[in-house]
Amino acid sequence: MGKTKIIQKVNKEEAGKDAEIKKASPKTPKKKITSGVLHIDATFNNTKVLFSDKSGNTLFWGSAGAMGFKGAKKGTPFAASKVGDMIGSKVATLGVKDSDVVVLGVGSGREPAIRAFMAHGIEITSILDATPVPHNGPKAKKPRRV
Repeated sequence: MGKTKIIQKVNKEEAGKDAEIKKASPKTPKKKITSGVLHIDATFNNTKVLFSDKSGNTLFWGSAGAMGFKGAKKGTPFAASKVGDMIGSKVATLGVKDSDVVVLGVGSGREPAIRAFMAHGIEITSILDATPVPHNGPKAKKPRRV
């Protein structure tokens, strides 16, 4: 006793009007942004890219895992370039001319993500490496007594 599928007949004139309404309203941004900040978090296991405006409000984001890469493939330069390409295309449709870049981490996706982002005609004004570096590190082992 499964569910039955109910088929409703639709008048062709009504369906045509709905289709025209959907085509007539393309997605347009609410405000024009000419510059922003691209944050790249490149770890050994994944590459995350986030684009925000100058005040820090997130506009677009993506990662290699969200793109469909699984396992060790997430940390590859190819996956990072695909993520940078996807974010670059979204940002280019928004009308962004230039952006700053903040890179975090030591993964292999640092440069490919920037290069793929730049391929969409967006000028990079500055690159800042914000990778955390330990100043002292963990406590050293005691000397061995023989």
